[in-house]
Amino acid sequence: MADFQDFNLKLVVVDKLMYVDGTLTPRFDIAELLRDKGLGNDPWMYAYDNDLAYQVLPQARDHFEALEIGDDLLAGVEELVMDGGLRVYAECSPVWDGEDDLFDVAALDDLALLPNLRRVLGSEFLGKTLRDDLRARGIAAD
Repeated sequence: MADFQDFNLKLVVVDKLMYVDGTLTPRFDIAELLRDKGLGNDPWMYAYDNDLAYQVLPQARDHFEALEIGDDLLAGVEELVMDGGLRVYAECSPVWDGEDDLFDVAALDDLALLPNLRRVLGSEFLGKTLRDDLRARGIAAD
């Protein structure tokens, strides 16, 4: 099983596998998890009522940090999308508006876990240094 160092890069991979491809199951749903734990029916209200707005909810962080992704699934990732509208971000931080660096990828060391990655769309969100790193690895940075 893969061990990601950059939580935010792991989230981008999770979004691709869980919410786009549907190959990483079961799908995580923060509203369902909060309901099951008796914490309410509205993730927005939960975040505001618990001073967690614009943060990753602890329940989501715990889930995604512990989530194991098999090497076979990782080997199937050929393209990633960097975008503030990823579903995984809404599941992690229901109130987040994309106006800060909460989900910025800091490093690309985990790319070794994605042996067949060929393209990253929205790479402008990574900044010049990380885009140059992608290109140096032979990955298209669109």
